[in-house]
Amino acid sequence: MAFPTTRLRRLRQSPSLRRLVRETVLTPDDFIMPLFVRPGKGEKRAIKSMPGHYQYSVDELVKACAPIVSAGIPGVILFGIPDKKDARASGAFAKDGIVQKAARALKDKHPGLVLIADLCFCEYTDHGHCGIVEDGNIVNDATLELAAKTAVSQAEAGFDVIAPSGMMDGQVGAIRKALDSGGKSMTPILAYAAKYASAFYGPFREAAESPPSFGDRSSYQMDPANFHEALRETELDVKEGADMVMVKPALPYLDVIKAVRERFGLPTAAYSVSGEFSMLKAAAANGWLDEKRAALESLTAIKRAGADFILTYYALEAARWLP
Repeated sequence: MAFPTTRLRRLRQSPSLRRLVRETVLTPDDFIMPLFVRPGKGEKRAIKSMPGHYQYSVDELVKACAPIVSAGIPGVILFGIPDKKDARASGAFAKDGIVQKAARALKDKHPGLVLIADLCFCEYTDHGHCGIVEDGNIVNDATLELAAKTAVSQAEAGFDVIAPSGMMDGQVGAIRKALDSGGKSMTPILAYAAKYASAFYGPFREAAESPPSFGDRSSYQMDPANFHEALRETELDVKEGADMVMVKPALPYLDVIKAVRERFGLPTAAYSVSGEFSMLKAAAANGWLDEKRAALESLTAIKRAGADFILTYYALEAARWLP
């Protein structure tokens, strides 16, 4: 029926009516908080490009997770800054590595918190790339051996989920095989299935102290222009044993999130990355945007596109803003 019989504004007349017919609803259950952990004690170093976020020592990280748990956020993903870096990312798979120590401490103090281990090597290598480098090239298959070893180390330390983000071909299969043979067959894999070589990662470089010392990551992360390739990448990860998949970044790739969720039917995450967060913070600081409205609108759009959960630096603030 056409106007005047049909009047869609009837259901927009009051906050209560709008709430009643709202199609997409955010809750704290939708969020995962990314956190950065470093060596030391009593350390809480501000990340200048990401207001309100810090590099924490393990003891401070445990404290920082208390309000996250209280807000009803189900989990965190950890990124480690080791005390020493080398060409083979030894700190990533060390039994006493920084994220391994953090996982054990968090499991002791916050046993119900889901711990996700980002499995990548850029924070741990002295060259800042996500794999073994030979003659200026990132070597895929040698990197898989390190990924497998790191996954087992992380699972043994207490991580509930392993999330490989290096975009090496075959990484999910190598990790699944290593976890299964290492007595960790029930540890799920959240694959960074479609991770783009994005300009929106800028602030993360400061947060994780991981800029590459030469070149960039375009030879292994995806070309932002490609859509169908994302579906191929995701399909391969699913076939190799991924339990969940992720699209990263989020807002510039809503079409990819939607397609991945509809095509594969797996729990699908979206990573609203550091640049997405810092842009809103900067605009709000200049009075150009209403931060709360803009942040919640962005997160709602990501969920509406198909994300089952969102990795976001706004997790704690958003959880507090929600009714």
